Amino acid sequence: MTILTALLALGGLTLLLALMLIVANTKLYVYEDPRIDEVESMLPHANCGACGYPGCRPFAEALVKGEMLPGKCTVSSEDGRKAIASYLGVDAGAEEKRVARLACAGGVNVAVNRAKYEGLSSCRGAALISGGGKGCSWGCLGHGDCETVCDFDAITMNEFGLPVVDEAKCTACGDCVEVCPKDLFSLQPISRRLWVACKSQEAGDGVLEDCEVGCTACGKCAMDAPDLITMKYNLPVINYSGRHQTQIPIQRCPTGAIVWLDEKQGPIKGPEAKKIIRKGKLKMGES
Repeated sequence: MTILTALLALGGLTLLLALMLIVANTKLYVYEDPRIDEVESMLPHANCGACGYPGCRPFAEALVKGEMLPGKCTVSSEDGRKAIASYLGVDAGAEEKRVARLACAGGVNVAVNRAKYEGLSSCRGAALISGGGKGCSWGCLGHGDCETVCDFDAITMNEFGLPVVDEAKCTACGDCVEVCPKDLFSLQPISRRLWVACKSQEAGDGVLEDCEVGCTACGKCAMDAPDLITMKYNLPVINYSGRHQTQIPIQRCPTGAIVWLDEKQGPIKGPEAKKIIRKGKLKMGES
C-alpha cells in the first residue's frame, strides 16, 4: 500500500504540473510570424549591426513588420536583398554601402616617435602612457587593436604599421571606430572618395617635423575648391552634400594629406605632393 500510495501521489503531482504547463503555455503564448525564421535564413548571418539592429534576427523581425526594407542590409548581396523583397512582397529599397575610413597616413616610414613604448601591444594601452610616444599626438599608434577586433578580416596592418581597410569585406560594424583611442576611424558612404588622411590640428611647416604627410593647414585645397572645402581647426572639411566627385582639391596639396581613394589603386596624391620613397622605419626622434 505504501508503494501504491507513493506512485499515485507522484502520478497525481506529475499530472497537475503538466496541466499547469499546458494552461501557462495557452495563456502566455506569444504569436511569432513564421516568416521571421524564413527571412532570417536568407540574411548573411553576419550580425554586424550595420543595419542599425544588434543582429540578423531583430532585423528580420523589423523586415516582417514592415519597419525596414531589405536594402538596409549592405552586407547581403543584391540577389539576396531581392530574394527577401520578393518573399515579403515589398520593394528592396536601396542603401549605400558604408565602410570604415582612417584619418591618418603617418606610418613608421614618415612619422616620428619621440619616445619608445614598452608594454602590452595595444593602442589603448600605449595611449595611456603619455599618448603613446608618437610625435603627432593625433596619429595612429600602429599596434593593431582595430585589426584584432574586426571579426570580418576587413582590416590588416601594412608594413608601415597602418591599418588598411578592405572595402569588400568591411561591414561598417563600427568595432574599429569604438576601439581606436585616437578616434581615427569613421564610417563613411563608399562613394566618398575625396578624403582627408590627417587629423592633426597643428598648423605650419612645424607639422612636418613629426609627420611628413601631415596637413600643414596651407589652405590650397580650400582655395581651389571653395564651394567644397572649408578650413576648420587647421584641417580641410569636405562638404559631401556638394559635388565631391572631383580630384581638384588634391592637385596642389604639398604633403598629400588630402587624397583620392581609388577603388583599385588605393590612395592617390596630387602631383605636387612630396614623393615618399623611404621603405624603412624612421629612427627614434629622426625627422
